[in-house]
Amino acid sequence: QLQLVESGGDLVQPGGSLTLSCAASGFTMDDYAIAWFRQAPGKEREEISCIEGRSGSSNYAMSVQGRFTISRDNRKNMEYLRMDSLKSEDTGVYYCARAYGRSCPEKHIYAIWGKGTQVTVSS
Repeated sequence: QLQLVESGGDLVQPGGSLTLSCAASGFTMDDYAIAWFRQAPGKEREEISCIEGRSGSSNYAMSVQGRFTISRDNRKNMEYLRMDSLKSEDTGVYYCARAYGRSCPEKHIYAIWGKGTQVTVSS
């Protein structure tokens, strides 16, 4: 069964850090581009980072550039999103998603989605 499962969401204070994990089953993550999305309350889901399959090239939304880092552990078949200098506007449900191929899709269309993990940034 093709599946993604996110974990690591938590309540964290502004300025704090958190690392989210995305575990895959049924396929090899390194064969595909994997992205992280978030959906803030009352807002549309937005793509915040994507890492390409094999090359490991990554990109970030302007809102998280310099604060978030996407990475992959091929031995564990897992992806991570390290989040530093968290702000209240980073609050939302975070999802990982798998692309149809190795490249991060320009139209942000993804084949497989996890169910999400909640991140709340508040004092």
